[in-house]
Amino acid sequence: MDHETSTGHVTRKAVLRAALAAGMAAPAVLMGVPALARTLTAGEAAPALTPECDDGDDPTPPQTEGPYFKPNSPLRTSLLESGTVGVRLTVSGYVFGLACRPIAGVLLDFWQADTNGAYDNTGFRFRGHQFTDAQGAFKLTTIVPGLYPGRTRHIHVKLQAPGRPVLTTQLYFPNEPRNNTDTIFDPRLLMTVRDTGGAREAAFDFVLNVLQTPGPSPTPTATATTQPPGGTWAAGTAYRAGDTVTYGGPGYVCLQAHTAQAGWEPPNVPALWRPR
Repeated sequence: MDHETSTGHVTRKAVLRAALAAGMAAPAVLMGVPALARTLTAGEAAPALTPECDDGDDPTPPQTEGPYFKPNSPLRTSLLESGTVGVRLTVSGYVFGLACRPIAGVLLDFWQADTNGAYDNTGFRFRGHQFTDAQGAFKLTTIVPGLYPGRTRHIHVKLQAPGRPVLTTQLYFPNEPRNNTDTIFDPRLLMTVRDTGGAREAAFDFVLNVLQTPGPSPTPTATATTQPPGGTWAAGTAYRAGDTVTYGGPGYVCLQAHTAQAGWEPPNVPALWRPR
């Protein structure tokens, strides 16, 4: 899980994820993130900076492989084939190391049941592997897996950073009744899922147990413009979820509590702001 903490504070990894999605350089953004790890309240001391993801983002926990894994899956980002039946699902996110820096070239091997809860053990339907891009991002296009006896709804995945051990784990869906009875289920592996018409979109960021050296510490800068756009948004302001601002004309609603900095203007960080 990688968004707000239980106190409503945006996590370091969530801000980095938003900045990466907005196309900002990862090392530069990373070193601006610790200041936004938590939105300080009156009288609260600033947390000590550390190169690790020390805001609840522990390494992603492993889980059992189960009986249906097959090696040599095809290289593909979409598991859909001609005639595929089921609710369309996209799963996207990033793979980070212990210093909250994205990892490029990570192997992700996915496998899952079809809409009826059955695995293809003779071929490679709903099986495929891919690699994270230069920003550590991945995206899987598939369907919502079906249920079968004894298990809640889930997707299997193996991850391996270059030259590192394999992590085998599973991803889960929120608000599934069987989450309460499945003995393997782990709430730390819940995806963030939303409905989009007749399809669903899910997000999950993995943290691998990979040591990383912090990079340089430049401050993120805004894209140069001839004139600063007008509006009520201002860098240095502490915003709470639900606050509204204008920027360059349009209005925006804050999605996560944070302190604004140059480079995180509302149009650039959809994880922090949505248009009104």
